[in-house]
Amino acid sequence: AAVLLAKLEVFEDELAAREQLARRYDEGLAGHVTLPPRAANDQSAWAQYSILVDNRDELAARLRERGIPTAVYYPRPLHLQPAYEDMDGSPGSLPVSEDISKRILSLPMHAYMPEDTASMIIDAVVAAQAETARETAAAERRTARAG
Repeated sequence: AAVLLAKLEVFEDELAAREQLARRYDEGLAGHVTLPPRAANDQSAWAQYSILVDNRDELAARLRERGIPTAVYYPRPLHLQPAYEDMDGSPGSLPVSEDISKRILSLPMHAYMPEDTASMIIDAVVAAQAETARETAAAERRTARAG
């Protein structure tokens, strides 16, 4: 109980710090990844900051090489989990959920992240996405020349 009471004393400050970090991510990552949706006048606790990308596993690997941890909290949509196999959820039955489960990636998120760490994460995501774009363009040029 003592730990919980101590956490409650800083709860509002932690929420504000998480919101500030989420906005920093939004500003730095806009145009490079699909950002988490925000509804007007809603507040999130930002337990995770999850982005959508078409190259999730590649981006996660590139970030890991730079010492940045990532997470995929829901690699399989709920309707395809064993607990729901009797509920008539077959592959293809919820295509949006299935698509998101292949593209979602959570970045580090906590109330006490230093400013320079946030900048490093943003810069690494932007650089990794630029590397992927250059490699994709080069591969397309090679394919076009071969064809």
